[in-house]
Amino acid sequence: MAYVYRIDSSKKKSFFSGMSVNTILIGMNVVAFFVFMILIGYFGIDIIALNPANVLGGNYLWTFLTSMFMHGGIFHLFANMFSLMFVGSLIERILGAKRYLYFYLLSGLFAGMFFVLSALIFNVDLNSYAVGASGALFGLVGLLMLLTPDLPVYVMFIPIPIKMKYAAPGILLVLWLISVAGDVPIGNTAHLGGLIAGLFYGVYLKTRYRNKVKYISQHFK
Repeated sequence: MAYVYRIDSSKKKSFFSGMSVNTILIGMNVVAFFVFMILIGYFGIDIIALNPANVLGGNYLWTFLTSMFMHGGIFHLFANMFSLMFVGSLIERILGAKRYLYFYLLSGLFAGMFFVLSALIFNVDLNSYAVGASGALFGLVGLLMLLTPDLPVYVMFIPIPIKMKYAAPGILLVLWLISVAGDVPIGNTAHLGGLIAGLFYGVYLKTRYRNKVKYISQHFK
């Protein structure tokens, strides 16, 4: 599951050589936030944010991707990038750079599709908007639930570490309760979709690479 890269010293190094995929993704999110804010000011939010009504009408289909790199504010951006810095770097070490990039993007896209389909099936929030990397983040978290279930992590403001297999669903539940009790606009269905994507990939890896996953599980705890 891990990749070993050979460095050819005869080739000229690019600006991105030596940078992890996770670092590049964080940089892209930060740059995109400011660029998209300018574009939204000129053209409106529909060209960037994911809106079920738009997508179901066959419009702005590219927002499945652009919404993954847009955030609702500086705090939203900081919280997601702070989490991605730790969770993403661990996943990249486990999967390797290329697989990590594909998995991150596919998790975010699946989270967006789950958000739209949930709105269609339950006929709610068709005119709501979803932005942020948290769908992809929950994909990473879902994967860690199966690959490193006993990994101790710190969640929000809890001062004691919690095992990943309990922390992941706990975070999802807490965010859901906050959104309901405080009427806070949180993309819970997108989070759930990302988590499901991570769990499915985790099951695949555990089936395909049983011994490697067993070693990883024992190493990260």
